[in-house]
Order: sequence, then structure tokens, then C-alpha cells
Amino acid sequence: MASMRDIKRRRDSIQSTSQITKAMKLVSTVKLQKAKGHAEETKPYFAKMYETVSGMLARSGGSASNPYVRAKGEDNKPRKKGVIMITSNRGLAGGYNSNVVKLITQGDFDKESTVIYPVGRKGLEAVRRLGYNLSGDYSEVINKPMFGDAVSIGKTVTSALESGEIDEVYLAYTVFKNTVTQIPTLIKILPFDEDDVHEEDSAKDEQKAEGPVALMNYEPEEEDTLGYIIPLYMNSLIFGALVEAVASENGARMQAMDNATSNAEEMIDSLGLQYNRARQAAITQELTEIVAGASAIE
Repeated sequence: MASMRDIKRRRDSIQSTSQITKAMKLVSTVKLQKAKGHAEETKPYFAKMYETVSGMLARSGGSASNPYVRAKGEDNKPRKKGVIMITSNRGLAGGYNSNVVKLITQGDFDKESTVIYPVGRKGLEAVRRLGYNLSGDYSEVINKPMFGDAVSIGKTVTSALESGEIDEVYLAYTVFKNTVTQIPTLIKILPFDEDDVHEEDSAKDEQKAEGPVALMNYEPEEEDTLGYIIPLYMNSLIFGALVEAVASENGARMQAMDNATSNAEEMIDSLGLQYNRARQAAITQELTEIVAGASAIE
């Protein structure tokens, strides 16, 4: 059995850790309230942006000849993928960062044909250790996301797509569902597959049962219009993911610190029992020695 001094030293150490985790939980709770409100306010806009752009492409007659739309019959060609990976700059958030990294490492993203655009130091360090190709470092963006930051990332990725450095763009981030639930999510944002957008739009049209749908008319030309709208769409999705990632990070950290505090309290109670038992054993031993000494004198 450990000595009373060792037990007391360990209990004091855990109490200090418990105070830290309580403080971190309170800080994360305050940050979460602000980030949660921001995420809830911005989410409808980005959802509508995705729906609108998808509908435009579905009604474009399949004639869009630009890097943002993939024509039919190209599915079997090898692709070089670019992934915008959003994690945090700090740890102590449970499985928040590792779950996002697993979307890539356990998905269909081999190291030779994948370029990572990392947002957040934790994810950057993880994929760097695994040998993935990295392009840039946008870790500071996650501290306080602004739409201009999303535009900067979007321009870099769009340029790589247009130049042929990558063929597909994915977004790996964490969707904020509620305070205790955050969902790691991987979506493909570019290019659009003509088959996919037509199938999606056809399903909506069947539900509405309103008959045939007119093709989209563009002014100016289709390529010019989509060349302006689709980068805006991508920037919007990136910013929406950044906002949700901040809320998810604080929610995950709050939960992790709450669990850590509960575990610390359980350990403190357990060590308290061990300390009392050790103290009682020491008292019993002293009494036994006194009684034995008195008996020997008699």
C-alpha cells in the first residue's frame, strides 16, 4: 500500500488539475455561446447558397465547359485531390482533431495524389507526420475566422484547380449539431458532377410535380457567370465550415473538460478513501505496538 505522504501528494496534484479543467470548461462554455450563435445565424445562408448553385447547374443543360463542372464519362479517370482540412490550434478537445484527420487517413486519399490545405496546427502536425503533401499553413485563420480568410483560401484552391494541379476539392470539417454532438464531415465541393446535379434536381422536380423545368438563361455568357458565382459559392462554404468548426471545437472542449473534471473528482474521492485506510492502518499498528510493549513489560 502507498504511504500517506504519496497518497496526499497525488491527491493534491489531481485537485490542482481539477481546478484547471473547471476553468477551461467555463472558458469554453462562454466561447461556445458566442460561436454557437454565429454558426446558427450563418448556416441558412450557406445552405441556400449550395442549393441555389446546384439548381443553376442542373438547369444549365450540361453545357458548362469549365473546370468547375465535370462532364459525363470522366468518372474513371485518376484524380488528384485537394482537401481543405479544418482542425484546431489547441488540443484538450477529446477526439475533435483526430476525427477530422481520420476522414482523410481512413478514406480514399492516398498520399501521392492528395494535397492538404491545412487550417489548424493540430491537423497539420498529424498529416505531416503521416507524410501527406501540404500546401500552405492557414492555422491563424481558425482563431477568429473572417470571410476574407475564406476568400484567401478559396483563391488558392481555385487557382490550383484551374491550373490542373488538383482535379477535385474536398472540405473536411466538423458540423456543429448541438452542444454535445459534433459530426466530422467530408464533402466534395468542386467540381460538380453533371449526373449528380441532374439527379438531385430531378428528384426535387418529381416531388413538386410541376411539369418540365426551363433551362437557365445567363447574362453575360454562361462561363463568365459561373466563373464568378462558383468561386463565391466555394468561399461561402469554406467560411461556413470555419464558423461551424469553431463552435464544434468549443463544444468538444467543454465536454472533454467536463469529463476530465468528473474523472478527477472520482479519483480524489478514491484517494481520500485510500488515505483514510492508510491512516487507520498506521494508527492500528501504533496501538498494537504500544499494547505489545506494555505486555512485554508486565
